[in-house]
Amino acid sequence: MRETPQLVHVVQRLSEITLVGFLCLLLAVDTVIAFQVGKAQPAVPLCGLIGIGAYLLRHRYRAQGAVLLMAMSAAVSIAVLALRSHGNPGLAEAGALLLITVGVVRWVRPLRTAVLLAVLSALTLQLASLRPMTSANLAFGFMMFVAWAAAMGIGSYLRYQLERRQATVSAVRRAERLELARELHDLVAHHITGIVVQAQAAKAVAAHRPDAVEPALSAIAGAGADALASMRRLVGVLRAEDDASRNAGATLADLRLLVERFSSSGPQVAFDVGQGLAEPSLAPEVLTTLHRVLQESLTNVRRHAPHAAWVTADLRPAERGVALRVRNPRTSADPRLSKMGGGYGLVGMAERVKAVGGDLVAGPAADGAWEVRAWFPLDRADRETTAS
Repeated sequence: MRETPQLVHVVQRLSEITLVGFLCLLLAVDTVIAFQVGKAQPAVPLCGLIGIGAYLLRHRYRAQGAVLLMAMSAAVSIAVLALRSHGNPGLAEAGALLLITVGVVRWVRPLRTAVLLAVLSALTLQLASLRPMTSANLAFGFMMFVAWAAAMGIGSYLRYQLERRQATVSAVRRAERLELARELHDLVAHHITGIVVQAQAAKAVAAHRPDAVEPALSAIAGAGADALASMRRLVGVLRAEDDASRNAGATLADLRLLVERFSSSGPQVAFDVGQGLAEPSLAPEVLTTLHRVLQESLTNVRRHAPHAAWVTADLRPAERGVALRVRNPRTSADPRLSKMGGGYGLVGMAERVKAVGGDLVAGPAADGAWEVRAWFPLDRADRETTAS
């Protein structure tokens, strides 16, 4: 079965081909009319050809293409009116300008530029409908105004949806970063407390057993290095402009407990921890983030695939780090496959994993299952370099 994202891509391409084919059909009509009318009318198909080119190149030259088409169309309209030549409005140029107007209103930034271009497109359409001023062309101008209003409505709605999603994604990322910052604060406080206790113990035994001070100083130095590393990550998270339940100090036992609780009220989960993995090899913030990713992944399974026949999760060494993978069967109706649909848990997870130097990938696997894979470097220097 073809993957849903590929199917969506094919549908988008087919719709674009259909629209371009429709514009070419209108251009053919304009060309036939141009040969019949003569005089200045042959310039009209040229405008339509420029409009089709601007539509095809809209992703790279959206505003420039709109300005070029409007300038050419306005020049032809002014020439026809000045020469008092008989002519007809261009169907292809009008159709291309309407389609480009939808994209301009949706994508062009800032908003005032998009509005200005949209208003100019309305004026251009009205000017094109007066070639010359006849009752038929006046009716055409009214139809173009209605079509322009519809294009404005469609573009405005799509822009609203896009900006609302971007705002929601930014809020999710910011909340996730603040939550992680609070957890890192707890970890730093834990390190500082250990330093204070070790220092007080060293001071107490220094007078009677000087040989016992050196191990205590080594422990203080190690705790200080860990505290500084966590503090650097904390500052990096707080400085970020963009991106939950708290589980500071999570352990591997907490991961197993989380799986057991999920299995008691949902699909059974097979959880496996690879050989060689132990808590001392995993930084506290990595364990905390692993717990968060596993929790969010299982929550998504319960929300989107509550009747899944199987769910597997494994934590194993991988590529100079550790990788957590959660898999479950999916169907084509899974809302997580939609770019615009579903919740924003994956956004928060990705931002959280990235903040501690890791990487997260979620999506359909080659065998048809849904897979979430989070990777973290084990080396402290690698984590600090990646996170910064």
